[in-house]
Amino acid sequence: MIIEDEPELASFIKKGLELNAYEVEVAENGETGLEKAFSKPFDLIILDINLPSISGYEVCRKIRENNQNIGILMLTALNSTYDKVYGFNLGANDYLVKPFDFDELLVRSKSLIRLLKRDSGSENILSVSDLELDLNSKTVKRSGNEIKLTAKEFSLLEYLLRNKGKVLSRMDIAEKIWDLTFDTGTNVIDLYIYYLRNKIDKNYPNKLIHTLYGMGYVIKETKD
Repeated sequence: MIIEDEPELASFIKKGLELNAYEVEVAENGETGLEKAFSKPFDLIILDINLPSISGYEVCRKIRENNQNIGILMLTALNSTYDKVYGFNLGANDYLVKPFDFDELLVRSKSLIRLLKRDSGSENILSVSDLELDLNSKTVKRSGNEIKLTAKEFSLLEYLLRNKGKVLSRMDIAEKIWDLTFDTGTNVIDLYIYYLRNKIDKNYPNKLIHTLYGMGYVIKETKD
């Protein structure tokens, strides 16, 4: 979520993050930001300090009192050491001064989300690009949209993600997922890859599951 009272800046950040596969909401003041923060889970809040109704400092303090796991990145024109120290003491995780470079904001956001997920035990999240598999809740999401999988489809996707970027032969998959010696006469693996593609890739321009003919399958992010 972006809590920012400058509409053009908020729109610029939102579009940039969405192009990088993030779901983004905007709150135009501190009061609305707090309401949203307490009504649904966010991985990261990008927070201005000089806000109408409630200052960013107060927003940070109230959020941190109720949630220790959410990331808070203060994005503000206030650049004195005092301002930064005060923000960190209230619970901010990072602090970026305006004007800023969007690439730096993106890198900091990614790093902060990754760090917080790791520290909160989210090593049970397997991901590639905008696809996430949660081993705890047994759920799969792409671009925030939940995808329903059968138990066998889930196991196959988990195996692909645990070996992200590695080409897996049909023999590998047969032994690990079906616990059987691969029979060249069966097409069960190809069939389940087809099922997965229909659910994971069909409605998205960026395809993640790839076939290397004569070698096997691999899940990886590709950029146009």
